[in-house]
Amino acid sequence: MSAKPEHYDVIRKPVITEKSTMASEYGAVVFEVARDSSKPQIKEAIEALFGVKVKAVNTTITKGKQKRFRGIKGRRNDVKKAYVTLEEGSTIDVTTGL
Repeated sequence: MSAKPEHYDVIRKPVITEKSTMASEYGAVVFEVARDSSKPQIKEAIEALFGVKVKAVNTTITKGKQKRFRGIKGRRNDVKKAYVTLEEGSTIDVTTGL
C-alpha cells in the first residue's frame, strides 16, 4: 500500500503528553485526527503511512476549553484523538516525525 494524500488529511499529528507516553508502554500510540474521520479510515491511514499492523483503534473527542486572550473571551477548537493499539512486534517512533 502506498500513502495517499488523503491519509495525511486523516492523521494530523502525534500527541506527546504524559498520558500518551504511559499508553505507549502498552503498545498504543496517540494521534490527533480529523473530526470527521472514522475508525476504519484511521486504521488504513496508519497502516499505509507507517507500514505497521493495527490491532484496534479507540477514539475520543475532547471539547475545547473557554480561554481568555488579552481580556477577550475565546474558545479552543474541539479535538479528536485516536488511541491506536498496534500488533505485537510493531512500533512507531513518533519522536522522529513523518
